[in-house]
Amino acid sequence: MAEQANTDYFIGIMSGTSMDAIDAVLVGFNEQGHPQGLEAHSQTFPPELRNQLIACIQPDWQGPLSELASLHVTLGELYAEASNHLIKKSKIPPEAISAIGNHGQTVWHQPDQPPYFSWQLGDANRIAELTGITTVADFRNRDMAAGGQGAPLVPAFHQAVFAHSSKNRVIVNIGGISNISVLCTDQQTFGFDTGPGNALMDAWSLRERGLAYDESGNWARSGKVIPELLSALLEDPYFKRGYPKSTGKEHFNLHWLDSKLNTSMDAADVQATLVELTAQTIVDSSTQACNAIDEVYICGGGAKNDYLMQRLNALFSPTVVGTTDDLGVNTDWVEAMAFAWLARQTLLGLPGNLPAVTGASGLRVLGAIYPAG
Repeated sequence: MAEQANTDYFIGIMSGTSMDAIDAVLVGFNEQGHPQGLEAHSQTFPPELRNQLIACIQPDWQGPLSELASLHVTLGELYAEASNHLIKKSKIPPEAISAIGNHGQTVWHQPDQPPYFSWQLGDANRIAELTGITTVADFRNRDMAAGGQGAPLVPAFHQAVFAHSSKNRVIVNIGGISNISVLCTDQQTFGFDTGPGNALMDAWSLRERGLAYDESGNWARSGKVIPELLSALLEDPYFKRGYPKSTGKEHFNLHWLDSKLNTSMDAADVQATLVELTAQTIVDSSTQACNAIDEVYICGGGAKNDYLMQRLNALFSPTVVGTTDDLGVNTDWVEAMAFAWLARQTLLGLPGNLPAVTGASGLRVLGAIYPAG
């Protein structure tokens, strides 16, 4: 890929609540500030690292602080490695890249009780040092200091890239947790976390089958929804709470699921029920937020779950469900691109949050800047 004149290059890095891989995307911004994904690199977490990360977000984790510090360093080095692979792949010289926007790996998100904070691991000092590129990180906590939830942050990017002048769109990101951006023509953009995305399905698959995820949703498709279990899961107060709201694996995890189960339930039926939980909460949240949806577009890992997509199509019908591929943005690239966009906002001194989404007292420039040298 040759460097293009008048193009401003940024890298966005995302490793989400699924804790499975690092996605790094090179983004080019034209003179009007419109982003285009140019190249990507995905790097799977080593299994031992993923297991450590999963363990440390459990409510009963009692590991030493030194383990968290070690993870912070290790992740920073891995993010830098992923960035360097991407740079080599793209053939764009590092000095042409304005900054890296790194979300970091969330290990605890606490927006609903004091002290309010969101904690992401991944040492940005290491990223800047090992890549030679200015790095922007810690995007969430300035919003939280202003009274916001610190999440979700992607609706501002979705608004900039996916909003349509005459069509009401809902953009659904299905990672470990699902969130929606509501882009309706007659109201201001807003969004929130709807609840579990892949998190419970992946955790259940790993425990019951030793497989990190249910490929294409085939295992879930072999089961049947358990109505009484689905009803019990939907009784959780989070689903009835007004927005702004955000959540994470601190709440929706196997401890939470186990409290609703009984021993007579078939494992495949539980998986089918978890798919239905994800689909139904996405659809209920979307239709309550915008009563005249024209188009729904899915991004994130959940877009690869054929059975989940089938259920979303059925529940949203007659509204057709597509993916952001249909809008010209790879489903795997959207979140990483959002953090490239947020890094650019930071360097330009422009706000990165939407108060209607997070509940912050106003617009804020987000992120901490770690200079290249």
